[in-house]
Amino acid sequence: MPAFHRKSKFMRRSRVFWGASHLWRPRIVFWCGALAIGVISVGFAKLADVAQRTFAGLTSTGGWAYFLPLVLTPLGFMLSAYLAATLFPNSQGSGIPQAIAARHLRHDDDRTRLLSLKIAFGKVILTVLGLFCGASIGREGPTVQVGASIMLAVARFGGTPQARGLILAGSAAGIAAAFNTPLAGIVFAIEEMSRTYESRANGLVLTAVILSGLAALGLSGSYNYFGISSAAPSELRDWALVLVCGIGGGILGAAFSGFALHFGQRIRRWAQPQPLRRAIVLAAVCGLVISLIGIASGGMTFGTGYDQARGAVEGNAPPLLFFVEKIVVSFLSMISGIPGGIFAPSLAVGAGFGSTVGVLLGTSVALAAILGMAGYFAGVVQAPMTAFVIILEMTGDHQAVVPIMAVAMIGYVTSRLLSREPLYHGLSRVFIAATVRARRTAEKAMGADVNARSR
Repeated sequence: MPAFHRKSKFMRRSRVFWGASHLWRPRIVFWCGALAIGVISVGFAKLADVAQRTFAGLTSTGGWAYFLPLVLTPLGFMLSAYLAATLFPNSQGSGIPQAIAARHLRHDDDRTRLLSLKIAFGKVILTVLGLFCGASIGREGPTVQVGASIMLAVARFGGTPQARGLILAGSAAGIAAAFNTPLAGIVFAIEEMSRTYESRANGLVLTAVILSGLAALGLSGSYNYFGISSAAPSELRDWALVLVCGIGGGILGAAFSGFALHFGQRIRRWAQPQPLRRAIVLAAVCGLVISLIGIASGGMTFGTGYDQARGAVEGNAPPLLFFVEKIVVSFLSMISGIPGGIFAPSLAVGAGFGSTVGVLLGTSVALAAILGMAGYFAGVVQAPMTAFVIILEMTGDHQAVVPIMAVAMIGYVTSRLLSREPLYHGLSRVFIAATVRARRTAEKAMGADVNARSR
């Protein structure tokens, strides 16, 4: 073939390739976004661990340092609440309600009020700050908002109209990378984020989970969040744990979520006249009480509670009333208005509750801790499939599949009977209402400005 024809054919193929950029560009941006979620999740986890170790190091040297939380924790809460209200609005709390709310909003401007790269940055920084100050929070819920924010940016940069599906995919990828639980990320997206099975979005979710998981594995390796457990029922009283942990965990979970929704509403009404000032006062009071409880517990209630939960899963029960102290500080951290999630603290509460039940009944502490986590977690989030899958993946306890599944379902049913509104979806309605109200206020102000100029 003459050189001229070969060159002409090459040019035609090049034009076809570059002309199809509207097809491959969104895919490349999406893949990069999913990989970024995995990388950022690992970095977030390392920063959170450093913050907790630094706080523990500062407060465990003895002498006056033992009482350092009385100053550090309230001041840190005040700073975090101030920055969240002024520099990073809508970064408060877990971040999962914001992601759920963004999926229900139809206007792009409304979604970017809840999910943006700026909010994602603030979420990471302020969650790390909270852990540095001893807050009973986790990084897993915030990772959901970070992942959803990245994917919403992907929708804008990539020029794809599938914003709702990409938010769902980013949320799933965030959970999967945070816990190293890919199946739980997919189930979480279906059961908790969307409450329905969306066949059009399942490919996005699966691809995002795979790519973010590969990035996380490449940086931190393969691991189980709580190690590998082989606890299984061997006696009749072991099976009694299923009922006790399921019903008890469901009652505690319903109480936590019900009080969080109730007091959240009361606090918003109380803070209405002076929102910023009263938000800072509330954060200071919550931080002070948390520091007092932390000192009284010997520092066990500070932070995520991961060490106590893992110890319980390994058969080393924390103090009998640890779960009561932990649930109080987790509740105060949540209503304080600082950024931070409840996933890890909820697992610590459930493990503490289960291990206490195991000690009192004389059964396996490890099995009781795992079942306690399933019952309480399902009671708080009212998502039994997510609770079952995430705990099974975190512990690797395949010998207790049926008990974990049964406890998660009993905890869910018990919680549902006592508290009809799921926690995250109840909180998401608050963000939806506030976002719509802010947009309408801005539209009225813009209309008034236009009318003034026309005159």
